[in-house]
Amino acid sequence: MIEELLPAAVVAVEIRGHDDPGPASLFPEEAAAVARAVDKRRREFAAVRVCARRAMDELGVPPQPVLPGERGAPRWPPGLAGSMTHCEGYCAAALVRTADLASVGIDAEPDEPLPEGVLDAVSLPAEAERLRRLAADGPGVHWDRLLFSAKESVYKAWFPLTGRWLDFSEADIEIGVDPRDGRCGTFRAALLVPGPRVGGRHLTHFEGRWAARQGLLATAVTVPHA
Repeated sequence: MIEELLPAAVVAVEIRGHDDPGPASLFPEEAAAVARAVDKRRREFAAVRVCARRAMDELGVPPQPVLPGERGAPRWPPGLAGSMTHCEGYCAAALVRTADLASVGIDAEPDEPLPEGVLDAVSLPAEAERLRRLAADGPGVHWDRLLFSAKESVYKAWFPLTGRWLDFSEADIEIGVDPRDGRCGTFRAALLVPGPRVGGRHLTHFEGRWAARQGLLATAVTVPHA
């Protein structure tokens, strides 16, 4: 599901709920990082790292630990950029060589409404108005949750380039729908704060893709060098 949203240079691996590797698959230092976490958190932590190591293998990179760094962002081996996501019954990792892309961000969410009050906290007034129009034209997708997912992917692509927090209010996202398939499309995130410098220029926006499949919403952002 994630793979269809990403360019060919990116390797994406996913695990569904029935293929749970369990915490025994962790490297010792990874196990130590979640030693005090609840069992559900340890299993999610392990499953998404299994995805990451399968992606490393496809890229010809020896399997190695992926430890959480600042703000929990994964610390990737030199020469790699990547992103991970998990929700109930699903997890995925996407990896790419930094020679091919500057950054990547992915997110998966259940195709369900956001809890009450969350949309007001994560959306700008212009975004909320666009969501109302999308819901009128395409009621088969939970657009509020899709907006949330898109903002998560934007942040995951932003943070490795900046080392800074990006608030929900600091990116204005406009979602586009594929006219041939109302359950997939693109989105554009206009940055409302100074963007990172990539390839000799300051970025003003990020571009992404989305899809709604099998009860899930998935979003992905890639940042090219030029």
